[in-house]
Amino acid sequence: MKNVQIGIKENLLNFILLVVTNFFVGSMVGLERTILPIIGEEDFGLVSTSAALSFIISFGFSKAIVNYFAGAIADRFGRKKVLLVGWSVGLLVPLLVIFASSWWMIVVANIFLGINQGLTWSMTVNMKIDLAKPTQRGFAVGFNEFAGYTGVAVMAAVSGFVASSYSNRPEPFYIGIVIVVIGFALSLIVKDTQAHIKLQASKSTKNTTLSAADIFKNTTYKNKNLSILTFSGLSTNLKDGMAWGLFPIFFASVGLSLSQIGLLVAIYPASWGFFQLFTGFLSDKIGRKKLIVGGMWLQAISLWMILLVNEYSTWIVAAILLGVGTAMVYPTLQASISDIADPSWRASSMGVYRFWRDSGYAFGALFAGILTDLLNVGWAIGLVAILPLSAGIIAAIRLRETLPSLFKENS
Repeated sequence: MKNVQIGIKENLLNFILLVVTNFFVGSMVGLERTILPIIGEEDFGLVSTSAALSFIISFGFSKAIVNYFAGAIADRFGRKKVLLVGWSVGLLVPLLVIFASSWWMIVVANIFLGINQGLTWSMTVNMKIDLAKPTQRGFAVGFNEFAGYTGVAVMAAVSGFVASSYSNRPEPFYIGIVIVVIGFALSLIVKDTQAHIKLQASKSTKNTTLSAADIFKNTTYKNKNLSILTFSGLSTNLKDGMAWGLFPIFFASVGLSLSQIGLLVAIYPASWGFFQLFTGFLSDKIGRKKLIVGGMWLQAISLWMILLVNEYSTWIVAAILLGVGTAMVYPTLQASISDIADPSWRASSMGVYRFWRDSGYAFGALFAGILTDLLNVGWAIGLVAILPLSAGIIAAIRLRETLPSLFKENS
């Protein structure tokens, strides 16, 4: 550990490689975001919204489960090995979608996409936190999420353009094969961060050892701060699971073209990705709580705004605001988790948090499908917005600031 240093500047090349790698991780999700709900209706004749959104449910649950185990496995075997396995699994996703003859093959493809995302995205964010100083965690996570959601946005727009120029399948998914090859190649070059974890653990003043069961309980409900952060993450991705499945259907129902839908669907994660460049860094300066509370409320308000307006330009504004609200909380929640957790079990705690957070994709798609089938797409969007509003209220009342410098001042 003699030559190992903690800090983004001190590990700049490896940090940049991880940023670029996560752009391609996010691109795997963006590939599907515009066109897969439409493929369900047009190619496979799915009438039930619940059935059409089953691919998001399979993705959400598989990613959530893999997130949980990925953290513990990475703590034991190293981040880089897990990252490479994630990319290997990812190759199955575009191949299954290209050759799918029935909808169940699309559902299976998204189980593999969940595994790919759970392994690769988890590792890139954990490795950046490993490299960063405590006062750089928000910036590190923000940059990671910026890269990933920029990938989501770029590929959502590209896939919509390719689909409108050629067809829904197979042309957009040829790009997916190229993405996997590039991502795997970049991951081979990335250096593992095990030595950085050991160095941080040796300097830690917490010196706590927890079992896997204790880590799960603390992150889920026993530790007040960790449990509030986890519920906020779950609420955020529940909203996103709904948006992923229902936004293309909602905007198609009001008469927008596929290219217009592609732009709207891309602007939301583009805004989400871009503003994380600033929100993560800002949370290192002003604290985590303000951004978490305000971001949860802004997400709810933006969803209701989408329902209340009726012009394309205003929908663009609402999509941008939804992205800003999500950007305020996404890196901040993960930075806050890393403030609390000891380096020796930080990845495991992050895995539990990401398990609950990403199960929100599945719950969001499930609730959105049921509510749309029972009521309509507008009611589904409006009712789902209540959850981030509630999470913001709970955080405002119960969450204690976790940024180390501010926490010490308030202690």
